[in-house]
Formats: sequence, C-alpha cells, structure tokens
Amino acid sequence: MNTDRYISPLSERYASKEMQYIFSQDKKFTTWRKLWIALAETEMELGLSADGRPRITQEMIDELKSHAKDINYDVAKAREKEVRHDVMSHVYAYGQQCPKAAGIIHLGATSCYVGDNTDVIIMRDGLMLLRQKLLNVIAKLSAFAKQHKDQPTLAFTHFQAAQPTTVGKRATLWINEFMIDLEDLDYVVSTMKLLGSKGTTGTQASFLELFDGDEETIEKIDPMIAEKMGFTACVPVSGQTYSRKLDTRVANVLAGIAASAHKMSNDIRLLQHLKEVEEPFEKNQIGSSAMAYKRNPMRSERIASLSRYIMIDALNPAITSAVQWFERTLDDSANKRLSIAEAFLATDGVLDLCMNVCDGLVVYPKVIEKHLRSELPFMATENIIMDAVKLGEDRQKMHEEIRQMSMEAGRNVKEKGLENNLLELVADNPNVPLSAEDLVHVTEDLLQFVGRAPQQTQKYLDEVVKPVLEENKDLLGVTAEINV
Repeated sequence: MNTDRYISPLSERYASKEMQYIFSQDKKFTTWRKLWIALAETEMELGLSADGRPRITQEMIDELKSHAKDINYDVAKAREKEVRHDVMSHVYAYGQQCPKAAGIIHLGATSCYVGDNTDVIIMRDGLMLLRQKLLNVIAKLSAFAKQHKDQPTLAFTHFQAAQPTTVGKRATLWINEFMIDLEDLDYVVSTMKLLGSKGTTGTQASFLELFDGDEETIEKIDPMIAEKMGFTACVPVSGQTYSRKLDTRVANVLAGIAASAHKMSNDIRLLQHLKEVEEPFEKNQIGSSAMAYKRNPMRSERIASLSRYIMIDALNPAITSAVQWFERTLDDSANKRLSIAEAFLATDGVLDLCMNVCDGLVVYPKVIEKHLRSELPFMATENIIMDAVKLGEDRQKMHEEIRQMSMEAGRNVKEKGLENNLLELVADNPNVPLSAEDLVHVTEDLLQFVGRAPQQTQKYLDEVVKPVLEENKDLLGVTAEINV
C-alpha cells in the first residue's frame, strides 16, 4: 500500500470492485483494442484495398485479437513520455506486439474514435451496474414497506406533527423517488449511441479518401462498428466528438439517484433521533470516541455526504458541454477524467450504502406509538367534535370549546413540560357531552387515523413496483459489502 501519496477515498473506502474495474486502465485500454479490431474488421469486410490487393487480411485481424488483452503498459508509458500523446503511444505499443498489423491499426481514425467510443461504453456499463443496485434498493425497501404497511406513525409536515400515516407508506415515498431514477436511467441507456468513426471534424473525409469516394460503402462503416461493439447505432452527426450533452444527461441521472438517497437518509437520521427507526448498528461498532452510549447514523450520514458531492459534480459536464468550441476543443478532457469517473464511483458507493441500510432497518413500534399517542388528542379533535354533534350539540359551539381546551393543553405541554391532557380537559368539561370512556373509544384504534395509507402502500407495491421487480428478478438478491 502506498502511504506517501494521495489515494482517492472513492477507491479505498466507497466504490465497489466492480465499478472500479469499469473505470480501470485495463477496461479502458482493452476497449481501445476492441475498437481497433472492430474498425480493422469493418474495413476488411468492406473490401478496403491498395494496389488491387486487400489492404487488411484475416491474418492481421487474428494477430490483433491475439493481443487484445495483454497490454504492454511499459512500452506505451515510455512512448508517451516521448510523443506526449496517449492514443499514439498505445497504437505504437499495440503495433510492437502485432508487427504484421502495425500499419493498419487506427487506419482512418482520429483519437476520439477510441477515446469517445470507449467513454460511451464505460458509461453504459457503469449505468447498468448502478441499475442493478438501484433495483435491489427498491426491492429491499419494498419488503420493508410491506412489512410495516399497517404500523401507524406520526406524520410530519415542516417537521411538525401532522395527520398520522404508516411506516410502510412513508417508505413508499422513498421507493417512488428511486423508481423515477430507474425510469430516467433506462431512458438514457436506451438512447445512448456510439460516436462511430467520423474522422477529425466529423466529416469522414479520411474514409472518403481510403475508399476512393465510395459513399455507399462509407455509409456502412458506423452501423457495422456499432453492431460489433454491442450498440444499435452511432450518432447521426458529430464534430470530432460525441455531443458532451450526453455526459450531462448521464450525470443528471446520477445526481437524481443521489438526491433520492439523500432525502431517504435525511428521513432516517431524523427518525433515528426520535428513536423510532434505526439504521443497522453492528455489535462492535463505536458511535463516539467520547460518548460511549452513542449510536450515530453514520451510514445515512455518509449517504448524505457523498450524495451532495454527486449533485454538485453534475455541474461539471453541463458547463463542459456549454463551452465546447465548434467541432472540437480539449478543455473537456481533464475535467471528464475526474467528473465522470468520480460521479459513478460515488454513486456506486451511495447505492451500496443504501442497500446495506435498507437491508437492516430496525423499527421500534412502542416508541412510535408513544409519540403518536402524545399528539393523538389533537389529531382526534375533529372526531370528538363529530361525536358531540351526533349527540345533538351545535358544531360551531363544540369547535370553540375544543379550540380553547386545545390551546390550554398545548400550553401545558410547551410551558410546563406536562403530558398532553386534552382528553382529560374534554372529559371534565360540562359543555361537552362526552365521558372519559367515550374519549378512550375515540382514540383506541390508531389505524382509524391513517386514512388509506395501508391500502395505498399495498396498491403501489402490487401495481407499480412488483411488475418492475419481477421483470428484473434475475438481477435481485444482491448484498453490499461496506468497507468502513
């Protein structure tokens, strides 16, 4: 382990091995070689010739394929020190391993042929890994929501006590955010296209020269390359690069996932403060170096922390896209190397944390009921008024009586630190025809105050979430390993 230089915490602490591989040097440069093979094969299959003889032979293709993965990094690195050009350095290194094919590697292409096409492939692969993890977060939350759909709990607006809901219904709000992210991700993946091989300014002039002006043949190059690389199409027009708006779209998907995760993690942190719901806490975990009793929501806090980084990072591709000059400028390169990779690695870490948290959420029904019952007299005032009206009382008169007593009970709680005694005040009020026994009946069934929350939860899980999970059942069952 190198301890004398900076190491990204994204790789050391947060991102999975799978996502790190997608953004690794091996993935990048083996993809370059696959693209060079695809280009050479396409040119051979389209009959590229020189002096009446095939310019590219099957023997050359076989030689290229035989060294598709054993990259001679030392040669490429030494060469780049001389020529200061990463693509030409790897063309040279590949040619050293493939002397018969050395002269046709990268034929007709510009650097963005390997650079941009590889970026699209890597982003697609990264999105597909995130998609699997997103589905597993949704699945774990769905199980949680189903289990607790009938557990009444105090709901909040403005973090002030509001009409009750259920623990499961609240979880569907988290699920719905992630379902929106899944829709966005699927749409972006479905529209992703390779750059193809467009040449230095997107005009394919080099291929017009290679194929002696045969435009019908040139039209076949991009579709053939796309098929060989597992895509349905290449972009219809471009300068030297694919539009950097694609990076913006991808980054916005990641930022959306981060926003959903952040919202959920905030709710969990607040609920843990209330001692109602708690994230997993391991047997030997230490909450504080000073306060031995502490059980801090460190995973949820980490979700929030990384999510903020991802959301802010999404500005990078948007600004980069806006400032591209004409057909090509290189002020995107250094920024892209950081912003895209780090957004993916951080989002991967966030979803691993979400899976871990959602897999082990702990609910404390007794605390939840205690908090709910402390506020329930206020929630029950409308029911109390209606019951009094049924006994012949004037609705407006009852409303004013209950309002006055509610204010008194509120003062007792806030100013004197007493329990909420509204029901006792009502029972003792001779103007309200309800006894203490009547009032117990009004508040004993907590589920009567949650509206359709249980039914809404079940309906949402059955009609919206379940079909998506069943369609993707082969991707479920993933668990996340948290490094620290």
